[in-house]
Amino acid sequence: MSYLRRASSLHAARASVGAAYCAALVLAAALTNEPLILVALGLAVTLAGVAAGVARRVLRSLVFSIPMALLVALVNALISRNGLTVLARFGDWGPFGQVDPTLEALCYGAVLGLELVVIIGVCALGSAAVDPDELLRAMRRMSFRSALTATLATRMVPLLATDAQRISEAQRSRVDGASRVQVVRAITTNALDRALDIAATLEVRGYASSTRRPPRQRRALSRHDVAFASAATAIVSLAVVAALAHLAPFRFYPTIIAPLGWRQIALAAGFAALALAPFLQRRGIER
Repeated sequence: MSYLRRASSLHAARASVGAAYCAALVLAAALTNEPLILVALGLAVTLAGVAAGVARRVLRSLVFSIPMALLVALVNALISRNGLTVLARFGDWGPFGQVDPTLEALCYGAVLGLELVVIIGVCALGSAAVDPDELLRAMRRMSFRSALTATLATRMVPLLATDAQRISEAQRSRVDGASRVQVVRAITTNALDRALDIAATLEVRGYASSTRRPPRQRRALSRHDVAFASAATAIVSLAVVAALAHLAPFRFYPTIIAPLGWRQIALAAGFAALALAPFLQRRGIER
């Protein structure tokens, strides 16, 4: 995952606001177990990726997360002891106990998997549309050394990936080949060498004694900052109110109770509208 520079409303907003917007979507997905709302959030994240110009990245993450979602549903169906509608009786599995998967446990696991898919999609959107350098610069005033460590770590990931690709190509070009252990050993050794070189360079440049907090850089709020900050606040507020007031009372145990009325439809439409509304502002996105 890496940052993709695009001309979009989300890219034009400051990184802290973009991160808060993505965090609000994650919180909304985590606080609900209503499938209709989760589907609406997933659709909103996909359309947000299209509007931000990173649709391929978001769609790829959604596709890759589907096997994990299926695994979550299967595991929950096998280990859960709740639910009245027994689908099959597999008997006693020793340390796992009596394995009798139920329809309720399978549906609950499917909803958990759907939450996972939405959250991974939001993370892919954030990694592609939120500038990590700007976000780390905002953290310097809180902890300079932590921000420096995070910056170096994010910068090392592409280098290590390139090293791994080159070593793998060299492995394939050998007649006798090389084992995976040898490849991992070579990558690890290279990473340690890079770490020592970077540490020596930072020490020579005086970073070991740089403990002063950098000066605050004041920057006026743009229309995109206000739009995405307002959307994030509204999404969090709606998610918290819906969770506390039980506006979407979808229950799985002991039996599935899935009321579908105007409240659930209105909540799903509200989350989708709030998530997509900031992208309607297109002025000032060219950089």
